[in-house]
Amino acid sequence: MGKNDIPTPLVRRHLLETPLDKTQALRIAEAYLADERTLEALAFLGAAEAWDRLAEVRETVIESGDAFILRGIAEVVGSEPPAEEWERLAAAAEAAGKSVYAETARRQSQRRED
Repeated sequence: MGKNDIPTPLVRRHLLETPLDKTQALRIAEAYLADERTLEALAFLGAAEAWDRLAEVRETVIESGDAFILRGIAEVVGSEPPAEEWERLAAAAEAAGKSVYAETARRQSQRRED
């Protein structure tokens, strides 16, 4: 899969507004992931109901310390990450020098514990 499998922004919007074949949705999601466009892949992973693949992406996102994308995953799956995931993300973000994401993750962790 490559850039040819990635829809233009207008086509993307139309695809997400209509019922989409799960196989096609997963193919598009994988094309986005291959191009390191994780955020754009999320909606297609949800449309494909590819929950196992989304769990893999979630783990990668936590390990990379990306709080923004973890929030996007939470929207797709319809549930907030537990405090433990936010804590792991905070540690990874801190180690990667992503101080804003680390602070965001710490706040989310505390919020989940309250």
